[in-house]
Amino acid sequence: METCPSKEFSLPPAAAPVLTSSRIRVAITAVVIVTVAAFIGVVQFKLGPGKVILQPMLWALLLSAAWGIAYRSLPRSLAIDVPLQRYSASLLNAGLLLFVAKLGITVGGSLPQVREAGWGLLFQEFGHAFGTLALGLPLALMLGIKREAVGSTFSVGREPNIAIIGERYGMDSPEGRGVLAEYITGTVLGALFIAVFASFITSLNIFHPISLAMGAGVGSGSMMAAGVGAIAELHPELNKEIGAVAAASNLLTTVFGFYFTMFLSLPTCSWLYGKLEPVIGRITRRGRTASAEVSHTIEQEAAHATSFGDSLLAWVVISLGVVIGNVINYKADWLVSFEGVAIVTLVVILCEAAKRLIPRMPLLLVVSIVATLAGLPGLFPFSKELAEINGHINFLNYTTPVLALAGFSAAKDLPVFRRLSWRIVVVSLTATAGTFLGATVIAEFFH
Repeated sequence: METCPSKEFSLPPAAAPVLTSSRIRVAITAVVIVTVAAFIGVVQFKLGPGKVILQPMLWALLLSAAWGIAYRSLPRSLAIDVPLQRYSASLLNAGLLLFVAKLGITVGGSLPQVREAGWGLLFQEFGHAFGTLALGLPLALMLGIKREAVGSTFSVGREPNIAIIGERYGMDSPEGRGVLAEYITGTVLGALFIAVFASFITSLNIFHPISLAMGAGVGSGSMMAAGVGAIAELHPELNKEIGAVAAASNLLTTVFGFYFTMFLSLPTCSWLYGKLEPVIGRITRRGRTASAEVSHTIEQEAAHATSFGDSLLAWVVISLGVVIGNVINYKADWLVSFEGVAIVTLVVILCEAAKRLIPRMPLLLVVSIVATLAGLPGLFPFSKELAEINGHINFLNYTTPVLALAGFSAAKDLPVFRRLSWRIVVVSLTATAGTFLGATVIAEFFH
């Protein structure tokens, strides 16, 4: 087991137990922040040729991070100090399972549509999966970024990818900081960047517009819309075709991208890091302290395993946050929202119970498979009704409470983010360019 060379980044060997009152404080604060973020709602504005869209989940992340950073200035009864920030990370890991289950049910219900999309859309997904690390990982290492490079370059760092990193490494890890930095960069600058980049690549007339449309389906609705707008602007005669193909590609990336990144791009990125870092890392010494060579292994995460009671608290926080967001932002019915959350929570509880009986069982994988099968049309008598109830809740509502907990967890790592500075932004945007180009190049073989 690797040890940390600096106390600044290490967990205490025997952390004091978190009091029940403190746990409730974290839960209540998270729910309050989610409610405030929901009332702020979606904020959008034009920036140059593109449009920046700020969702409630970003407000939740920023508000909770600010709350955690300001803990010394708050009354003790309101403060989320460093021990509670670490505790929030453990709640986050459990809460992410609800998001995975929600996504799995959505995947199952969408499989018939994906099957009709064609082979070109299937194979271009390899470009989305590996394009990020092909460009982003070498650049990150040349800039002196360490294990954060894995989290920031194995994908474009959207919501499902946060779930994967959170379960595999924990958000309280270099990889967790990397994917969180990628997420923030993509949320704030992603749509603007992809609009400018897609416009430039399209203007070169190297690729077929339909190939470019497939490349625009990176798994983010705002980025896809920005990319489609830029491509269609230069090829108005194919406006409808570009939009339809990009939507199908984006659906495929959302549906299968989760599995591609979990089983292909993340293991590949981690393996390549081990091979390339000793070589490229010699080029620069800058940034070597950014991650302090912290490596949270599976054994370390197991040592801080979340109890069932804490998992239950996490599910309550996420569920309340989802219902609040669904009612405020989407004007949904309270009862329908609770039904949707209850189904997802039931899937997770059943899988969690199986995990307690079979400790070596990969929980994330089992949750995703069970949820996908449950939502597959015609497989079970209740599959259709389950998918319909699940469809009443937009999956973005799950990300808002998840990122509220992530903000608390990230607050203690502010010095690390400061050291990463502009470098992580450059790497994140390069990874986004990589996923667009990778998918476009592969799609070109089918035109």
